[in-house]
Order: sequence, then structure tokens, then C-alpha cells
Amino acid sequence: MLTNLYVKTSVFLSQFKNDERGVTAIEYGLIAVAMAVLVTTAVGTEGFIGRLETAFTSVATAIETAGN
Repeated sequence: MLTNLYVKTSVFLSQFKNDERGVTAIEYGLIAVAMAVLVTTAVGTEGFIGRLETAFTSVATAIETAGN
């Protein structure tokens, strides 16, 4: 009886160890979080887009004043 219990436990733990379904869900979750952080940074008021717009405005102003 003890041997039977050991074998069942061993098989269960072996199957549990080899199960990768949860790992895939965690990977997709991490990718979704990374994308959300990037989008929030890019779309935010003081984010990348705001700084990029400021840089282009500065360049446009410098070109206008150089042309006059």
C-alpha cells in the first residue's frame, strides 16, 4: 500500500512538473504588461510623444529663424 501511494504521488508530481500551461499564460501576461507600460509612456502627456513634439517644434522654430 505504501508503494502504491509513493507511485501515485511520484506520477502526480511528475505530471505537475511537466505541465507548462501556466507558464504560457504568465508569459502572455508579462508581454501584455510590458506593452501597456510602453503605450502609457508613449501616449502620456509628458511621455515620449510630448518630448518628441517639443523637439520638432524647436527644430521648426530654428529653421524659421535661420531662413529669415
